[in-house]
Amino acid sequence: MGFRFSKRINLGGGLGLNVSKSGISPSLRTKGGTISNKGFSVRTGVPGASFRKSFNSSKSSGCLLTFIIYLGFGIAFYQLFN
Repeated sequence: MGFRFSKRINLGGGLGLNVSKSGISPSLRTKGGTISNKGFSVRTGVPGASFRKSFNSSKSSGCLLTFIIYLGFGIAFYQLFN
């Protein structure tokens, strides 16, 4: 088993940056699951044991979806504070 490192930096509203040894990636947590550049995933479980299921149609569509969501939130925050 290899060494794994992962840290999530919360930006508020479910938005966050995931930092790991492979790089930095954005993600959005919703009630239904997590949307990231790798697609959509659902995680469930109890402390000490969890299950994760990913739903990826293709790697590029996950990245595009994440970009569109971040763009929408960026526009909403801009209009809210200006």
